[in-house]
Amino acid sequence: MNKKILSARAAVRRTWQRPWARRLSVWAAVVTVSLTGVVVGTMLFAQSEIAVGPFRADMSISPSVEGGTEVQIPPLGSLHLDSHDGPIHLKVDLGSLDQERTEALIDDPTAISAAGQSAVDDVTKGVLQLGLRALGAAIVCALILSALIFRNIRRVAASGVLALVVTGGGLGLAAGTIRPDSISEPRYEGLLVNAPAVVGDARRIADNYGRYADQLQQLVSNVSRIYTTVSTLPVFEPAGNTTRLLHVSDLHLNPTSWGVIRTVVKQWDIDAVVDTGDIVDWGSNAETSYVSDIGQLGVPYVYVRGNHDSLAIQAAVARQKNAIVLDDTTVTINGLTLAGIGDPEFTPDKSEDPPPDNADELVSSPLLTSGERLATTIRGGKTKVDVALVHDPAMAPPLSGVVPLVLAGHTHKREVSVLAAPSPAPSSSVAPPSAPAPSPSAGVTEPPQKTRMLVQGSTGGAGLRGLEKEEPTPLMMSVLYFDETQTLKAYDDIQLGGTGEQNVTMQRNLVGKDEPEPTTDPSAISGVTPETRPNGSLPPGR
Repeated sequence: MNKKILSARAAVRRTWQRPWARRLSVWAAVVTVSLTGVVVGTMLFAQSEIAVGPFRADMSISPSVEGGTEVQIPPLGSLHLDSHDGPIHLKVDLGSLDQERTEALIDDPTAISAAGQSAVDDVTKGVLQLGLRALGAAIVCALILSALIFRNIRRVAASGVLALVVTGGGLGLAAGTIRPDSISEPRYEGLLVNAPAVVGDARRIADNYGRYADQLQQLVSNVSRIYTTVSTLPVFEPAGNTTRLLHVSDLHLNPTSWGVIRTVVKQWDIDAVVDTGDIVDWGSNAETSYVSDIGQLGVPYVYVRGNHDSLAIQAAVARQKNAIVLDDTTVTINGLTLAGIGDPEFTPDKSEDPPPDNADELVSSPLLTSGERLATTIRGGKTKVDVALVHDPAMAPPLSGVVPLVLAGHTHKREVSVLAAPSPAPSSSVAPPSAPAPSPSAGVTEPPQKTRMLVQGSTGGAGLRGLEKEEPTPLMMSVLYFDETQTLKAYDDIQLGGTGEQNVTMQRNLVGKDEPEPTTDPSAISGVTPETRPNGSLPPGR
């Protein structure tokens, strides 16, 4: 045994004594030292300070796999932009406020707009300076480190060249993949009450998301107004003709949900709250007191029944002074018309039945029947319906082409999709061969409108079920922005850490960007899979 070990050691020793092995080890060491120098130089010296509006902004670059930009706005929070791909991450810290510039903004309100107009040039100049500084720091650190280790001019030069290639390539990749319009869809992290003030008016952003300069100017103006107001933090005033709905769903008796909803209603200046069902767990009379908080919100509360909600719960909601229960009915708020229908199945016991054996049972399910009933009501109404409300996404297919937007819940998972276009009705008669051919314009109809479906996560963090997993289910809700033509322009997805957690994130989304593909299989809508409720809907345990 000892002879075999000694023989193996001797073989390894002979291999490393060969010229090519020695050269390989030397070049591996050169690469390692050079990359170490790049990382150290970038982390320690790739920093610069620029003036952006009233701020002394500290900018820095660090190695990263995903890239992107982070804008720190202490103490309000931070904005995260998907501005470019890796391997470089840009961080901008607006923590330093220039006293003279701030006083000038307070004395002259027009100075805020002027500061915003110069923000693009300031940031562009600062990023270029930072890139050159990062390149120089990486090369110098790599040269110094290799000189200390190798003491060989060729290896030192090779380290410097490698640092130049790596750093320059990283900067080139970031510049080549830059996405200027990412500033229109920021992800906010920080205090919930500050989110609308920092991010700004979604209506204006949605209308102009392709104009990078305008958005950067608006961002600087928003933050400038916050810092220059002495008494309270201002909320950015929206356009007067913007209607804002707060979409909640699946509260499941979570008492903390009402406090969050009240905060969002106040800070976002919400016009109405829309609840797509499952407000309680069992539908019992003892749970009716939970809905009493609806009356404290101060705005209309539009509700459709979920599969966990009984008729007694629906009646308790209807008794609230500001509540509007939709059950195959419509309502108009600020010119925006909503129609809704309750879930036809009451399944609070969480029992699971096997899925239907054939497609006929799925097609004839009470869920689709209810969806068809609502679609018939909408078609027969005199007022154009802008938003349809259902609880289960499996109710949505009949509404395709009937309304531009469907809101749903039930799955405890946030999803956005475009419903498959409805199939054209078959012709009831066939023209005889001798009949004249119709003219090209005869019988021409406009294509059906595209129907987008937004499925909300659980605003109650799935209730007690949200604590069954290792990580609690987060609380989710969305703010929807409609313009004067009742068209959805943008929506903010708000997510709070589950019970016992404090983190808050908000993602702005612009309608029309990265449009999802239409869903062609009704059984695939929002995860309607073989694990189903009776007659083909999702399991009632949700």
